[in-house]
Amino acid sequence: MSKIARAFAGEKVFIPFITCGDPDLDTTEKCVREMVKNGAGIIELGIPFSDPTAEGPVIQAANLRALNGGVTTNKIFDMVKNLRQDVIIPLVFMTYANVVFSYGAEKFLSTCAKIGVDGIILPDLPFEEREEFLPACRKFGVDLISMIAPTSESRIAMISKEAEGFLYIVSSLGVTGTRAEIKTDLAPMIKIVRENTKIPCAIGFGISTPEQARDMAKISDGAIVGSAIIKILAQHGKNSAPYVGDFVRKMKAAMI
Repeated sequence: MSKIARAFAGEKVFIPFITCGDPDLDTTEKCVREMVKNGAGIIELGIPFSDPTAEGPVIQAANLRALNGGVTTNKIFDMVKNLRQDVIIPLVFMTYANVVFSYGAEKFLSTCAKIGVDGIILPDLPFEEREEFLPACRKFGVDLISMIAPTSESRIAMISKEAEGFLYIVSSLGVTGTRAEIKTDLAPMIKIVRENTKIPCAIGFGISTPEQARDMAKISDGAIVGSAIIKILAQHGKNSAPYVGDFVRKMKAAMI
């Protein structure tokens, strides 16, 4: 069992997402430590990309702010080294296949292993093309986390059987972003997942309130939140850390 899968043992896991370098990497570090202090079980670190196709306008804007601020993949690697001096929970990169490919998959994933990144999510990587990165992921012990969407349908069982770390269940069609309510009937999807794997699953896309996090945690093993956190960063900038910590505390408390 991987470190990521072990994080789900015995409790529902809150997984916050943050775009690295928005507004700067010092703020990202402070926010990550506040997330840990307030109950995050796993943290998704977004590596900015110029064309983030799965993201809505909130996270797109965060990517742009970070890139305009001069953030690079190597600077993010250095930040994770600093975090690993005291942060022990699993850290997962979320980025795009081209970021890894252009850096060099072996070099990227070997660096992940060295600095203590436990998994990677590539939302633009079709399951059928995961062999592009899977051998290197396994060589260096980095979980390649798969996503299941409402459109996956007949592929849910196949993806579940091959899952590593945890399964990312996409709650809604479209891109990331907060939603007033999550209308997708996720229970049938979760049922198929449970029938085909013991790997935990967490639901993301659109979750922004404690009530939504509580409802998603009732049918899955955890909840993932990104856009609502990025909105806090957009509002408070370099002073965001305590506000992010407070948000994580409330979300985690709702899931217990």
